[in-house]
Amino acid sequence: MPKVALTTLGCKVNQFETETMEGLFKKKGYDIVPFEERADFYVINTCSVTSLGDRKSRQIIRRAQRTNENAIIAVCGCYAQVHPEEIKAIDGVRVVLGTKERSKIVEYVEQAAREDGILDEVGNIMESHEFEDIPLYDMPQRTRAFLKIEDGCQNFCSYCIIPYARGPVKSRHLDKIHSEARKLVDAGFKEIVLTGIHLGAYGRDLEENVTLADACREVLKVEGLKRLRLGSLESIELSPDLFALIREDERFCAHLHLPLQAGSDAVLKDMNRHYDTAEFGRLIEQVEREVPGVAVSTDIIVGFPGETEAQFADSLQFVEKMNFSRMHVFPYSKRSGTPAAERKDQVPEPVKKERARRMQELASRKTEDFHKSFLGQTLRVLFETNTDGITDGLTDNYIRVYTKDEVSCGEIYEVELQNLYKDGVWGCVKK
Repeated sequence: MPKVALTTLGCKVNQFETETMEGLFKKKGYDIVPFEERADFYVINTCSVTSLGDRKSRQIIRRAQRTNENAIIAVCGCYAQVHPEEIKAIDGVRVVLGTKERSKIVEYVEQAAREDGILDEVGNIMESHEFEDIPLYDMPQRTRAFLKIEDGCQNFCSYCIIPYARGPVKSRHLDKIHSEARKLVDAGFKEIVLTGIHLGAYGRDLEENVTLADACREVLKVEGLKRLRLGSLESIELSPDLFALIREDERFCAHLHLPLQAGSDAVLKDMNRHYDTAEFGRLIEQVEREVPGVAVSTDIIVGFPGETEAQFADSLQFVEKMNFSRMHVFPYSKRSGTPAAERKDQVPEPVKKERARRMQELASRKTEDFHKSFLGQTLRVLFETNTDGITDGLTDNYIRVYTKDEVSCGEIYEVELQNLYKDGVWGCVKK
């Protein structure tokens, strides 16, 4: 059978989508090979959240073409959706797909192999209103399973291209969520991570009047599940119903990723974020008060157009007060087609770079302080990978733990956290 290689750039949603496409090829009997190997077909699932994502996508397409200049290269994902003409201009590209109709990926590459020219299947994503439900054919080769339950976003933050790449909110039906979760648990997964582009908007498009809390309950019904974790969630979408579940069900991981994006109210308003720092701060206080040991991670953008040094100082000061367990710091990336990109008051690149450095220093200190606060405690760790005799995994509150003790990947152990190590903590497994 022909050989096909797939690769993913960007978020966990993209990763899940690549796994579903890989399953479609396996179902048809294709031989799946590593992306670095020579293949007959290459499928590249692209990212466009930053200009760096665009650039990496182009580099990987060209790398595939160099590996086998006669291969059929299919490009899908967010970058392909918003800039199909740029993709089609790259040598070797034969299929451009975007962010819908990935269920037809096999027939599209087979059609491209029979015909000349470029097959452009990028449609108007704003007219897409149905969740593309592609069941997992094969189990991912990981210890934690991602389960996509939502696609699309209608927030239209002024800096973000994703609503234009993914279209409106589209939710997976509860019965499909339950059956996929059942399949994952039966395959031996202890932890399921629910993912989506705008996860907190789950259910808004469904007539059943369901919410993210309902989707969580559906997964928690699956006997044998040990952990449920949420992907990124807007802070203002942490409903009382969902918050009660997190607080009361011990299988719900004590970890929330709540993007702040800026610690200045003026910048938040310019970003078209729908909260201010006071609201965000009150929510974090409530979470910390009612969920012992909770980890709250976040995203921060520095150098947004018009951000003054005083406003950046406000961000530093606000973040200093927060007990973030982890922070992902990004210099603002100009995305053509977004309101922020049209602004004339762009922050110079050297200034953005310097602000990112200062915010990252604070982020590293916050993570270290969070890890230190758990030294001497015993937490449950789901171990994932083994490298050179050292196995690492995650606690339910997302602390990376390393050990030399004998453990099995994919299993959960009680571990005493002893001292800081690399990006996490060194631990000793309790016998």
